[in-house]
Amino acid sequence: MINATLAQMRNSEKFFKTDEVIHIINGRKKQQLGFFVPEKLREEFKPFLQKIEDDKNMNALKLAAEAQAMDPIGDSTIGDGI
Repeated sequence: MINATLAQMRNSEKFFKTDEVIHIINGRKKQQLGFFVPEKLREEFKPFLQKIEDDKNMNALKLAAEAQAMDPIGDSTIGDGI
């Protein structure tokens, strides 16, 4: 893994031609910003990214189910459209 700042990545093409994951750091604040994954490693990261998306969707569905459970529609009531 290569460590790089945003300024280094903006000014150099070599980072985009690498086969390694780049750890991006904010040069001024010394904070981690994220990672750059090269095209070569795309297929290995796809299952990981799909799992993250699936988890987000599952959490949204759970929240909707919990909200609906707290607002039941009875025999003589009208639902609010949830």
